[in-house]
Order: sequence, then C-alpha cells, then structure tokens
Amino acid sequence: MTAEQCALKDRNAVAASIRRLGEDDLMFLNRLIVERLKLIAQARSTALMSQFNIGERVGFRTPNGEWENCVIQKLNKKTVTVLTDEGRRWNVSPGLLSPAGNVPERRG
Repeated sequence: MTAEQCALKDRNAVAASIRRLGEDDLMFLNRLIVERLKLIAQARSTALMSQFNIGERVGFRTPNGEWENCVIQKLNKKTVTVLTDEGRRWNVSPGLLSPAGNVPERRG
C-alpha cells in the first residue's frame, strides 16, 4: 500500500453507512468509485506499457489460444498496436504481451 492509499478499518461500519444512504448520495459515491477504478486501471496499464518500446519483438495469445509473434508498432493510451509476422495488426492490452521467445503456458 502506498502513502496515498488508505484502508477501511471497519468494513462492516462502512457497509452499514452505505445501506442508510439515499439514491442521490449513492449515485454520487458510485461516480467517485468508478472514476477512481478507471484511474487505477490506467496507472496499471501505463506501468505495464512502460516495459515495452516501439520496434520491440513480443508475442501474445489470441482469443482462440494461438501464439502470435509480432513487433510493436505504436504505444496507445490503453493498448499496444502490434504487427504480427503474418502481417495482421492487433491492438493488445500490455498485460497480455510477453517478450519475444517467452511463450507462457496455455491457461485453460
């Protein structure tokens, strides 16, 4: 946990407080929570993306489980654009990329 983060000391008390809130307050909290989750996800994606460079050889598993070797073409805001050895272009989450030669085990 970083210095900017804090933890709920009594989750049951927080849950009880939330149960007493009205619709307007719940909608407000929902917006704050969704914004915070998006910010955390973007920070995680940026950190993962910083491990890669344009022109670097990487690989990833396609949705059907096939391994694709490729070269990074562009680092986007949330994804990495890659060009496969077969000439197909994909936008891939940086968390799904592996350095070239590191074929991870198939999950299944």
